[in-house]
Amino acid sequence: MSMDARRAGETLILIGSVVYASSKIWEDTNFHSPLFDSRQYNLWVLTELHLLAGAAALYIMWLSNSLISSKTNNSSLLPDLPSKRPASPRIPEPRDTNLKRRTPLLFRKKADFGFVWMSVPRNYRECSDDGILTGLLFGPLVSSALLYSSLTLPPSASPLPSSWRIEAPRLLNSAKGSYNALEALILSRYNLVDLSNLCSTILLFHVCASWWFESRYRVSGSTLDNERKSVPRSAGKRLGYFVLFTLGTTISMLGIKLGLTEFSLGIWQHLSLLEIIVASSFYQCTLYGTVRLAHRGFTLGELGIVGFGGTALFMEFLNVTAARIWPLTTPYIKTYRVPTPLLIFQTALIAGSFLTGFALSPFLILSRHIGQRPVRRMRNPELKLRQRRLLALGFYIGSFVMTMGLIGMWTYWCLGKRNPWLWVILYILEGRKQWSRPALLIYWAALGSLSVAGWNRQLARSRRFRARNTAGENIIVPGSGGAYDSNLTAPQSSGNSSDTQSGGTGTGAGSALGLTFPNLPNLPHIPNGVATDLLDAADKHVPTLRLNARRKFFHALTVVMFVPGIAFDPAFTHLSFSVAFALFTFAEYVRYFAIYPFGASIHLFMNEFLDQKDGGTAILSHFYLLTGCAGSLWLEGSSPLLLFTGILVLGVGDALASIIGKRVGIHRWSPTTNKTLEGSFAFTLSVVFSAWLLRLFGLTEKFSTLRYTAVIGMSSILEALSDQNDNVTLPLFSFSLLVLVGTS
Repeated sequence: MSMDARRAGETLILIGSVVYASSKIWEDTNFHSPLFDSRQYNLWVLTELHLLAGAAALYIMWLSNSLISSKTNNSSLLPDLPSKRPASPRIPEPRDTNLKRRTPLLFRKKADFGFVWMSVPRNYRECSDDGILTGLLFGPLVSSALLYSSLTLPPSASPLPSSWRIEAPRLLNSAKGSYNALEALILSRYNLVDLSNLCSTILLFHVCASWWFESRYRVSGSTLDNERKSVPRSAGKRLGYFVLFTLGTTISMLGIKLGLTEFSLGIWQHLSLLEIIVASSFYQCTLYGTVRLAHRGFTLGELGIVGFGGTALFMEFLNVTAARIWPLTTPYIKTYRVPTPLLIFQTALIAGSFLTGFALSPFLILSRHIGQRPVRRMRNPELKLRQRRLLALGFYIGSFVMTMGLIGMWTYWCLGKRNPWLWVILYILEGRKQWSRPALLIYWAALGSLSVAGWNRQLARSRRFRARNTAGENIIVPGSGGAYDSNLTAPQSSGNSSDTQSGGTGTGAGSALGLTFPNLPNLPHIPNGVATDLLDAADKHVPTLRLNARRKFFHALTVVMFVPGIAFDPAFTHLSFSVAFALFTFAEYVRYFAIYPFGASIHLFMNEFLDQKDGGTAILSHFYLLTGCAGSLWLEGSSPLLLFTGILVLGVGDALASIIGKRVGIHRWSPTTNKTLEGSFAFTLSVVFSAWLLRLFGLTEKFSTLRYTAVIGMSSILEALSDQNDNVTLPLFSFSLLVLVGTS
């Protein structure tokens, strides 16, 4: 399979999935309600999704034709060259028995990459594909699946699964009519489909405008991929041009909406003019802000997914707030999930964590600035530790004030003036048994503590082993790579890859980030006597582990930790995932900005698990893994089997695909990827087998094995053909197709 065929395969899967979703909505649903005509709405959903799929196909065809017709002096295929990215501090891995059977990888030039306005290649994660189709089509695909799921329910049914132990959703009785919970959810998800289409249109507009603007500046001869002639070097000018372009794009989207309304066309009919303005502005600011802050952390496709997810969460926040302010004039609460306290707490936790970081940014920036300054250059070196302590104290106090103040008061208000802290305590005691949820918390805490303690010991042992055998090697540091490779992109080694790339040399962990941690103590151990004794006994027999084994350990850990929670208390697990995401966000603040006294320890611990996809300033792997596992719960899957999608796909399928692909994989899907047929087969077989085990234990409903296998098989093919981060794309794609196919 050639690399063009690889991209063609990915294109067919994604575009075909969106077309299939729109067809399922049109052909298989006919929701009856006296308040709206679902058939008319479905016709326009079909139209706008087909238009988007057609626009994406035309863009790919235009791009391919432009590349073929262009005359360049550089070859599009180049031999394997060492990556300029610094290597991780680990010993060579001679245990790979398939090295003799492998052929060199082929690499693609980045001449076909698209960009957000005023961004350059060095802003994005190194990848052989920009993932434009992922950014354009994943939002509409997931939105369509959610809409289809709600449209197929009986009119009198509750949109919340009966097994979820949570209070009923809040309803409004306004002068504009009274909607039940299911009708309100359906109308909200029509709005979500329109919102996803709007965001995809804006992203495509940015990419096309960047192509056009760059072509006006391009001169004869080759242009370095790490620079674009149309983008000024001054950060101030870039920001100014982006603000002007954002205003122009927002006005353009508003004009399109007015034109559609004038000609009585139902495209974007569920978006108001105010929503067009707010969503367009916020989405574009999210794209640019993410590119600038999480430097080299995302591809264009991953950026599109994150931008759409952030915009959807922000619109839910605004709609919940508006419903509290104007309950008599708001017909229903326009949220894309059922408006229960779980949604309110998720909004407070996730949005609140980012708001806290923005509000306390002066403390964070100063802490990093002081951490970067060498002691010898300071006028009063003895004040450095004191300054770091004061800044850390300011950050911790500020976080406490934000949590107890602004965020806590908003949650209190949205809960109907109920104390959120007391609500959580009572909710913990309202499980199947009064002790069931506390027991689940203890179980999670015990597994997490043992894992951290064990890895601290294992990593300390690994460092001692490297110190004796591989003196002089260095470690991967996020954002510390050398010059951005302008012509080549190293293939990613996650998933079912067949070999492991190693980078070149670089600087150490502290110096590469510009941070100095004098007299850094060893990583702390969990004060658990029993665990320590067990680990002491096992330490003599446990070998040092390779990077892939370290990373996949956490995939397996998610299965052990979260399968009991999803099986017996999905609502409480939903809330726990939201809490974990907020904690991860604060941990990343502490790590990146070197907040005293935990910043160095967190950085060194997480550095041991980095691969080639963690080359940005932010470490995102744990966010991706958590989001992938929690996505099925956060999207409120209608059946137990759907709720396990993320856990099975990542915790079982992706982990085994990687292990099998590396150990016995021979037949690559493409010369440009490490993914193998053997790994894809292991992915499909392991997920289907695990689903059957859950069914045998009575944890899921009966399902069609044939249709389930077909969906998982399609997901494994997408994982093999796509270079995007599969911890995000695979759970979303599998969940959407399982909803549309209807395996139950």
